[in-house]
Amino acid sequence: MDSVADILGRYSPQEPDEIGAVKRYILDEFGAKARVGLHGETLVITVHSASLANALRLKILSLQTVAKTKRKIMFRIG
Repeated sequence: MDSVADILGRYSPQEPDEIGAVKRYILDEFGAKARVGLHGETLVITVHSASLANALRLKILSLQTVAKTKRKIMFRIG
């Protein structure tokens, strides 16, 4: 019988391409890490500062282009 650690060690979740693209864009353009998730038809981007969230709001069309998505994008601070 496998232990929980062995099972979790073999598990590698695959994140959708659009999530990875958004994370890379934010890291390359702003030098900041972000958490990105999908909730239904909404792409939720969580960043640590309000100023970064506001700067990303101004780049929302670029984010949609990079992610190749038409999903609604929502920002959270946390």
